[in-house]
Amino acid sequence: MDPTKSLDELEIIAALLTDAHASYGVVFDTRALRNTINFVRNRVRSEGVSFLTKTMPRLGKHLDQVLSGATEWNAAELEWKLQDNSKLPRFLGELFNLVFQPDGGLLPEPDAKCVKYIRQILYLFYKYELPYDEAQEQQVIEAFKEAEKDLSEMSPQFAVWHSGWHSINKRRHIKGPLRDNESYYEDPVVRQQLVIREARRLLNELFASFDPTDITPSHGPGVVATKQRLWEKFQWSNVSNRITDLYPFDAYFCASSGHVCDNYRSFDAVNVTDHSARVLLVPKDSRGPRLISCEPVDFQWIQQGLSRAIYRLVESHPITRLNVFFTDQGPNQRGALIGSSTGRYATLDLKEASDRVHLELVRLLFPERIIAYLECCRSASTVLPSGEKLVLQKFAPMGSALCFPIMALTIWALLTSVAPNADTFESILVYGDDVIVPTAFAGSAIAILEEFGLKVNHSKSCTKGLFRESCGVDAFNGFNVTPVRLRTVWNHSPRPDVYTSWISYANSGFGTANAPKWHAEWGRQYYAFSDKIAEKLMAIYGHIPDEDMSKKMYPSLRGISAERNLFAKRFNKHLQKVQYKVLVVKSPSVTHEIDGWSKLLRYFTEAQRSPSFPGGTSDGAAPLSGTLQPFSVSRYTKRGTSILVRRWR
Repeated sequence: MDPTKSLDELEIIAALLTDAHASYGVVFDTRALRNTINFVRNRVRSEGVSFLTKTMPRLGKHLDQVLSGATEWNAAELEWKLQDNSKLPRFLGELFNLVFQPDGGLLPEPDAKCVKYIRQILYLFYKYELPYDEAQEQQVIEAFKEAEKDLSEMSPQFAVWHSGWHSINKRRHIKGPLRDNESYYEDPVVRQQLVIREARRLLNELFASFDPTDITPSHGPGVVATKQRLWEKFQWSNVSNRITDLYPFDAYFCASSGHVCDNYRSFDAVNVTDHSARVLLVPKDSRGPRLISCEPVDFQWIQQGLSRAIYRLVESHPITRLNVFFTDQGPNQRGALIGSSTGRYATLDLKEASDRVHLELVRLLFPERIIAYLECCRSASTVLPSGEKLVLQKFAPMGSALCFPIMALTIWALLTSVAPNADTFESILVYGDDVIVPTAFAGSAIAILEEFGLKVNHSKSCTKGLFRESCGVDAFNGFNVTPVRLRTVWNHSPRPDVYTSWISYANSGFGTANAPKWHAEWGRQYYAFSDKIAEKLMAIYGHIPDEDMSKKMYPSLRGISAERNLFAKRFNKHLQKVQYKVLVVKSPSVTHEIDGWSKLLRYFTEAQRSPSFPGGTSDGAAPLSGTLQPFSVSRYTKRGTSILVRRWR
């Protein structure tokens, strides 16, 4: 980005620094505020917005590592000037001095709110969704291919484990859980086989009464490798015979027997070959894109149903319901907060976790009868943007509906199999690749995960100190120090995504009065920050209603008192209330008629999961009609088509 186009970002960061001055004016005085703003302005002019999106966040990451005890202060290596006779950086030095001693150690009573301010300033633009270049795209693709190469190199080891665990299992004198057989830890081969045996036992117990055929398939919300449009997904042109061997076509791909009878001629022409998945690069932020491998439509149809069935099983089964989560991040977030204050829990972050769960590891750990169903809807290969076809060694890449649950259960089974006691067993929390374990167990947990091909991100894992992070919560000494991270890039032209996102950013800066220390809004008094955003929004979009006007029915600002007489208003005698004409975001629907049987199939698989259906709930499945309208089997909502309109509300 051209440095001359960074004025908006400079205004926002200057407002945030003004808030720091308002809270810590005794040390971060007017002179320090002016010098800091000038420093940021000069660096942005010379380096561009990358100073805000890359350079400052690097200092933030170093700070987190220091707080978590993973390293000592070494800001000079990151090319930050230091304070005189101190290891601390000169930039924001007045605030750093409220947390650290000159030698880099923590003060006896470090100011947690000051930590939150520092991290907020450093991370504000960390996830800004700026355009990325071709080199960054290639870097992501190469990392994907490198993970496959690493998995290929592990394949011989999995072959050894496959042949060996049976012999270990026959040693009848090794009884009970692995934690009762400590004498066998000395032999690494025996230890690995014992881990496998115990993990298999746990997963066998979990899936003992699970019926993988008792599922309701559905389509996912995104694009598919076979490129069908939303309404074409229900008109089958290809269904792999790998799937129909276990999920018969008439039972899982048709609305009823009448559907089969009326369409048997066209169904005879359905192709039964396997299609490859297809790699897509989707926008993430200025650091580069995110890689998604979109699935063929027939595979995704079964994956969605099977994954939801596994979710229900895991979140209700006695051995997993308190340890493995798919819909609730709360336990991991609370664990991070407790761990940061007591040191009892460590947070582990896995790198490229979805790309490093080896297919052979899944075959090794999961029950054979379940494996057959997992593999029948698994893509064996994917096609890269260059057209290169890559045979997959991983179980499933990100994009498969089964990636998340199988990854989480693999991690849980491995960790639980080596838990030394019941307390450790009960304290393991897994949400995808976010893991919480007792701190005393962290070393063993990291070792066993890496031994089986997973890769722990040591720079983001917190096993010491007073800092923890898990599932979006950053915690320091029991306080929530999670920053607001701007994602949507500011635009001077009216756009619905900018309007809604930046209203949310402005609201997040106000926080909540008397918020408890564990709450995300604790300590937020970013009034200048919020006012600056509100000012910029109203310069483009006109007057914006306050929360008292909206009752959460349309985008509105917190902390302002809107002049209601500036809005057109009327009294609605039917609703018995005053309505104002305000900006709302509308998602235009696409109406497309499909044949009656396809409509019925869509109704059976989606209607009860639609928020607009009486008693229905949304769980992120196929694109449905708006939540304020009745469910319609002929109406679809396309992503990225929202518009701003004025409506009476």
